[in-house]
Amino acid sequence: MKDLTSRPAYMAYYFSLVVFNREFAFREITGLNTEMEVESVREGGVNAYEHKLPKQMRHENLVCKRAIVPLTNRLTMWIKSVLEYDFTKPVERNDLKIFLKGADGNPLYIWTCEQAFPVKWNVDPFHSEKNEIAIESVEFAYTTLKRSYK
Repeated sequence: MKDLTSRPAYMAYYFSLVVFNREFAFREITGLNTEMEVESVREGGVNAYEHKLPKQMRHENLVCKRAIVPLTNRLTMWIKSVLEYDFTKPVERNDLKIFLKGADGNPLYIWTCEQAFPVKWNVDPFHSEKNEIAIESVEFAYTTLKRSYK
């Protein structure tokens, strides 16, 4: 078994998202969080504490920000097809993988968001007095988050 405590710190700026076996670049990705809900149970006659019992896991939505890209982009086409349809067909779900990469470009850590689908798509405000790139955000809901070390 490897001792991971002696590993160097990794830089958080070299990452990518993979879906449909294709790599997509983003400016920022947030929401790689897992939280366990806890149920408190009080025991009769015990006033010093209450029992904490595990209930279920919760995951924040994954939020990905990038420069606006053409609507012909494969990822954008999927987002558009899910968020602009009339619920006459099932929502297409896909696994999303976020790779944190080393200086050599090889993956160091992988976060897999299973059964993800887009739930929100928005564009940052336009401002005529600023010289900035137009940024869009897409938010994905997912069922489970798995972390792995490459």
